[in-house]
Amino acid sequence: MISNWTRRDVLKAVGLTTVAGAGVAACAPAEPEGGGGSGGEGSGGDFHGAWPYMPSPEGHFNFAALPYAGVPTVILGDGPYRDLLLPPSALWLWADKEWEYLIAESHELDADAGTLTVTLKPDLTWSDGSALTSQDYLTTFYVQFIQRSPAWDFITGLEAPDDTTVVVSFEDPPAVLERFILKSNIVPTAQYGEWADRAKAIVDAGGSMDEGDGEALGTDFQTFKPENVVVSGPYDFDYDTITNTQLTLVRNKTGYGADKVTFDNVVIYNGETTEITSLVQSADIDYATHGFAPASEKPFEAAGYTILRPPVYSGPALYLNQERFPEFADVRTRKAFAHLLDRATIGQVSLAESGVAVTNMVGFSDNFVDEWLTDDVKSKIDKYEQDADKATSLLEEAGWTKDGDAWKTPEGKSASYEIQFPQTYADWSAAGKEVAEEFAAFGISVTARGLDDKQAPIDLDKGDFEMAIEAWGSSAHPHPYFSFVQDLFVHNIPIAKNQGGKGYAFPLQDVETSAGTVDLEEVVTKSGEGLDVEDQKKNVSVAALAFNELLPIIPIFERYGNNPALEGVRVQGFPTEDDPILENAPYADNFVVLKMFRGEITPVEG
Repeated sequence: MISNWTRRDVLKAVGLTTVAGAGVAACAPAEPEGGGGSGGEGSGGDFHGAWPYMPSPEGHFNFAALPYAGVPTVILGDGPYRDLLLPPSALWLWADKEWEYLIAESHELDADAGTLTVTLKPDLTWSDGSALTSQDYLTTFYVQFIQRSPAWDFITGLEAPDDTTVVVSFEDPPAVLERFILKSNIVPTAQYGEWADRAKAIVDAGGSMDEGDGEALGTDFQTFKPENVVVSGPYDFDYDTITNTQLTLVRNKTGYGADKVTFDNVVIYNGETTEITSLVQSADIDYATHGFAPASEKPFEAAGYTILRPPVYSGPALYLNQERFPEFADVRTRKAFAHLLDRATIGQVSLAESGVAVTNMVGFSDNFVDEWLTDDVKSKIDKYEQDADKATSLLEEAGWTKDGDAWKTPEGKSASYEIQFPQTYADWSAAGKEVAEEFAAFGISVTARGLDDKQAPIDLDKGDFEMAIEAWGSSAHPHPYFSFVQDLFVHNIPIAKNQGGKGYAFPLQDVETSAGTVDLEEVVTKSGEGLDVEDQKKNVSVAALAFNELLPIIPIFERYGNNPALEGVRVQGFPTEDDPILENAPYADNFVVLKMFRGEITPVEG
């Protein structure tokens, strides 16, 4: 099953944490352009959001297989506003641990029968006037097969017994299948039917995407760039307004939720943190999810914004090239570095109170530790508190020596490295620079180097790095399985070979731990299988303790949003800080989008 993880766009499959995309806007205009279309002349007002999107010709409108295995560079494809165009069946309420249905009426998981049945709401329509039916669900999942969606690790059959019923068959009941099915953005047969038919033919013949017709189909599908999106949600693109700096979504009067959403237009400003910071300071944006520098928060508040701090359930980690530098392959070195770094200070420098030092160092969010780990397991966790003496002792035990104030590696070389990070992510950039300074103060020379955010993970996968700042944990779902996939597979041997390398090169098979020899790849896979939570917890515990003991990567801090929300100017109804909806991960089940669907975020009256 893990072999499938090596053959898809995994960055989307696990819902990675930071804002991504091309920040091409040097200075977005303060006044939105366009804004006409089916929503009328703005009688319901405008909502101003922000997301780094890529306009055409690089950006395109092939929305298939989102959010877990989409075609790269789809416009707004990795942002929360996608759900306003092509709603999924439901969004997950992280605090309540239940689904809130959108285009689905209900769902039922029958472990004995090996089926997941989804019942659609009646009378759903596409923007081209056709009915949205169960056939569109089949189309969606067959097109996901083309993109090697992780859902197809489990799916064994698809059926549409009537227009509003979808039956997904599976083997070995997976704990994560509900998430893959209910969160999928449903796409129309009118646009994707021929592609789905080709995929179904391969499935019916028992074939795969890695041989015969599959390879050709996969190659062809990457070039499919429709001219528009046939939408089912409350908004559609106003195509005439799409520029390098902004675009406008206009009300789709026949779409699901059109009777609840209250804005005629949703204006999206394009850009990464630098560009969007100035637009927030000028109060041109109502809400943004970028990783803003701490120094921006007071000016934001002075401009009237409230800073919302939802947990992101992930953050930056220190990655070490364990193949290129044998000293990094020694666990004593990695443990020494964990004791060396002041995780609280790095979090503070990067994101102030939104950068919270990781406490438990088990590979998934501290927010979930009590839920998944017993008191006995938690008692075995090493929290790697900052301790320079312990760091020194561990390095000396591993064969490092000091020449004056400077360290030498066990091979007698001067300990000098480069740490790379995505320059456009203000928080990760700050983290990388602070890590470099803390190493230097300890006697290990580390030079900081910022890279393009798209190139940085590719270089990491190829092994073209020494030290790096990259993601740990996952916003995709509260189940630890998704975090372990990010930590151990994405930029490591199982998946980095997509780029021809081994990533940080930590072997996952025959891993020696104090509890015995384990296959971490198999353990992680099993942690997401079955419907017995207690059995899942056993595998989660094995993976968590192995991660804590071996530190394949070194988590630094857990990111909380510092999302500016402008209440009372154009928009009202943002959640207050005690609202449990703020436990929703902003990049997975965004609470602002959910409250839009509910009709709870509205234009300011008068």
